Amino acid sequence: MGICIGKPVKLAHASSSLLSDSRTGPGSERKESSRSFSQTLQGSYVLKSCKSDLSATSNLKSFTFNDLKNATRNFRADSLLGEGGFGYVFKGWIDENTLAPCKPGMGMVVAVKKLKPESFQGHREWLAEINYLGQLHHENLVRLIGYCVESDNRLLVYEFMIKGSLENHLFRKGDQLLTWGKRIRIAVDVARGLSFLHSLDANVIYRDLKASNILLDSEFNAKLSDFGLARDGPDGDRTHVSTRVIGTRGYAAPEYVATGHLTPKNDVYSFGVVLLELLSGRRATGEENPGGAEETLVEWAKPFLSDSRRVLRIMDTRLGGQYSKKGAQAAAALAFQCLNVDPKLRPTMDEVLATLELLPAPKDITRTSPPQANNAPNGKISHPQKRYVTHSR
Repeated sequence: MGICIGKPVKLAHASSSLLSDSRTGPGSERKESSRSFSQTLQGSYVLKSCKSDLSATSNLKSFTFNDLKNATRNFRADSLLGEGGFGYVFKGWIDENTLAPCKPGMGMVVAVKKLKPESFQGHREWLAEINYLGQLHHENLVRLIGYCVESDNRLLVYEFMIKGSLENHLFRKGDQLLTWGKRIRIAVDVARGLSFLHSLDANVIYRDLKASNILLDSEFNAKLSDFGLARDGPDGDRTHVSTRVIGTRGYAAPEYVATGHLTPKNDVYSFGVVLLELLSGRRATGEENPGGAEETLVEWAKPFLSDSRRVLRIMDTRLGGQYSKKGAQAAAALAFQCLNVDPKLRPTMDEVLATLELLPAPKDITRTSPPQANNAPNGKISHPQKRYVTHSR
């Protein structure tokens, strides 16, 4: 979702992802199209069918379109926070108790995501967000407050994350530098969120982990947002779910891109990419890569990650050596494990979390000599047979 204060920015979003393919695995595996979530979308895009899909909304506020017009001052340009493939995100204000719209500066600030009417893929993602965030509650998942479905209007109302996205703080020039301690804390928060999803009976796979989908609150606590691509994982004796390939280049696991086979280990790979971004301060892909836009951060960094004598060369030089050398080496080794080309050899998110929690706390940080210059590239709508367990760690 990429919510931030100030000048509106383009937001990365699942529906504008760079990977898209219709390949599926062998017929013996469960197809994405067999899921009731997808079945509900085969008919016409009408209010009646949409309402029948909203079975996970009992704890969400149903807003009228007029409510959200008032909350955002009629979706005025100066309320615009950003734009993504899904649509537009506006800043709004609602009463903290009644959730009724109120004047700017009063009540609770919220983020209102407005779907572009012509976006059918956006509608699918809108339903997926309601399905998952309407049922799941965890301190490292962004809170969905409510929704609006009225005529052709589809909107979602979230808690407002005042510090915006990790992408903005890690890569945008002029923003305050993220310290080593904050980077590790963000990594721990993200790992907790993914570990929670993977521990559910439904074995939820997030599928769209990237810096723009990690939002930060006033204390730089991190939460996962944008659940439009989330899917239930394999159950029973199935090893994976077969889906069409969709995601973001540089973050998606290679076996998923090649086969469309979706497993929790795909999220582990994406986490390894984000951890590498936190260590290096550089994007997963970008024109600034030494090899140009065709070279990913993973491709550049792997030779260093596999050599303990050179691993600190990947570190963000803007940190000026202000990080724990042992902590950085341990984090880099963990990233290397997460990025293993063989998904079976990657750790689980529980194991990732346990490793991160053993890293030296910020108070243990000592100054190291700066290494050589870093040349790195800057589900279903309802689950009657599966119970989602809410949890807060």
